[in-house]
Amino acid sequence: MTRSAARIFDEYLVAAARSGDRKALEMLAERWNRKLIAHAWRLTGDRELAMDSAQGAWLEILRSLPRLQDDRAFPAWAYRIVSRRCSRQIGAIVQNRRLSEAAANEAPAQEESAPSTLDEQRLRSAIAALPADQRSAVALFYLEEMSVAQVAVALEIPAGTVKTRLLHARRKLRLALEGEK
Repeated sequence: MTRSAARIFDEYLVAAARSGDRKALEMLAERWNRKLIAHAWRLTGDRELAMDSAQGAWLEILRSLPRLQDDRAFPAWAYRIVSRRCSRQIGAIVQNRRLSEAAANEAPAQEESAPSTLDEQRLRSAIAALPADQRSAVALFYLEEMSVAQVAVALEIPAGTVKTRLLHARRKLRLALEGEK
């Protein structure tokens, strides 16, 4: 499997940031912040909670970065930190009150530029309608181009569970998209 130039650049930034290069750390945060917020939103369904989770995760990432052994592991490692942060925040909210269904169905802020075609809009809507666990697996696997193993690390679940979630998500997406024709 060949690594893209972007992945290699990220690895360089991680190595430089671990050695104390503040500019590399700033560039790493600039490149990854939107991705981590998007992942947090997929897990929480709430924009503000996602932003809070990502911000808290960055503090943990900054503290723990010197201990990261493999620069190539940064994406899965960072997503795992965000996943844990989201889990803790959701757990705290559930203890205090039930999550409202309206917040779970709230439309996300655009992660990227608005879809340019009707097909892209339909696909994004279908993905947004998936359960959070399937939506996260689909987004990490297809949108972030992570391997099944990397998704498993990021979500802290077995690789078999990732495959099962992807299988069910593909079925639901196929039904949703074919049913609209």
